[in-house]
Amino acid sequence: MKTITKTIRDEFIKLDSLIKLAGLVDTGGIAKEVVQGGKVKVNGEICLMRGKKIRPGDVIVYNNTEIKVENNL
Repeated sequence: MKTITKTIRDEFIKLDSLIKLAGLVDTGGIAKEVVQGGKVKVNGEICLMRGKKIRPGDVIVYNNTEIKVENNL
């Protein structure tokens, strides 16, 4: 599994925005589809809420890629 670390400047980022920011999908529409299709895990559990607030320390898995979220505060 490939691991990506993404740094965010705010308190949180929405799940679909993070998947797009990480370059795992090309558009926000595709990000919405993969989340609502049950293809994304947040902290080990499938998440169907594309607007879920992802905070530093959370781990997202999609398409054999793990995204670790950090902040730069």
